[in-house]
Amino acid sequence: MTGFDVITMGRVGVDLYPLQTGARLDEVETFARFLGGSATNVAVAAARHGRRAAVITRTGADPFGRFVRRALAEYGVDARYVADVPGLPTPVTFCELFPPDDFPLYFYRVPKAPDLEIRADELDRPAIEAAGVLWTTVTGLCAEPSRTATLAALGLRRRADLTVLDLDYRPVFWESPAEARRWAGEALEHATVAVGNLAECEMAVGEGDPERAARALLDRGVRLAVVKRGPDGVLAVAAGGETAAAPALPVEVVNGLGAGDAFGGALCHGLLAGWDLARVLAFANRAGAIVASRLACSAAMPTTAEVAGSAEPAVAP
Repeated sequence: MTGFDVITMGRVGVDLYPLQTGARLDEVETFARFLGGSATNVAVAAARHGRRAAVITRTGADPFGRFVRRALAEYGVDARYVADVPGLPTPVTFCELFPPDDFPLYFYRVPKAPDLEIRADELDRPAIEAAGVLWTTVTGLCAEPSRTATLAALGLRRRADLTVLDLDYRPVFWESPAEARRWAGEALEHATVAVGNLAECEMAVGEGDPERAARALLDRGVRLAVVKRGPDGVLAVAAGGETAAAPALPVEVVNGLGAGDAFGGALCHGLLAGWDLARVLAFANRAGAIVASRLACSAAMPTTAEVAGSAEPAVAP
């Protein structure tokens, strides 16, 4: 076995998305089923760019767990680190579609999500150490034993070049913003790349202004801070002083929920390819825009050719 280009770690589930736009869940009559979960979607996105990807996660020992494995195989993501947790159901997530910017999410992760049962002693330490990219999430820090496992995986990297913390803050998973900030801070001590939107940066470092947030993340020791600015596009600042920005791209938004994960997988691809920061950001921004124009998340992830043939180039600030 050669090493993995990308290993992601964290949330998985089944997305049940309505086939009616502009309707509340109690009014929706038909849904489509997709593979979901942010860490899982990032692995799928990376695989669509030809990267050898794996996801460390857990499912229930149930039909939806079997669906997760089958879908991962179809998308070219290695499922060797996906295990069942007896007694816990595979999570299901519903959303509502109110384009262009309102997509309420409803998580069914009770009594506990299996992906929060990842244990440190089950990690493939050599594979994590050798991976081109390790992608972790703040959601993985919200409960034990996943918290200890996530921090252990980050620690194994010894701040290797591409060790990512996706700030991925979902308040519903946390007792308080202060608790989330505490553990995000612990994880940032091991990360070299931090990615988050303005609300997530506010949670992690107390800064909601894009440039100040990026500088605060760099002050925590990361080498690259990527701040998503919503309708203002995305900003990236590297520790060496390199800065790039990409504007929001004009697309007809169908579902904005998977755009960040498409961005993440494309970001991994560009960074592994050694592109300059402006090119990486432009590529990732385009990938996110493509997925925002589609209903699904994992099933909607674009290929490299699709991304290369779309949109306008990024512009430096």
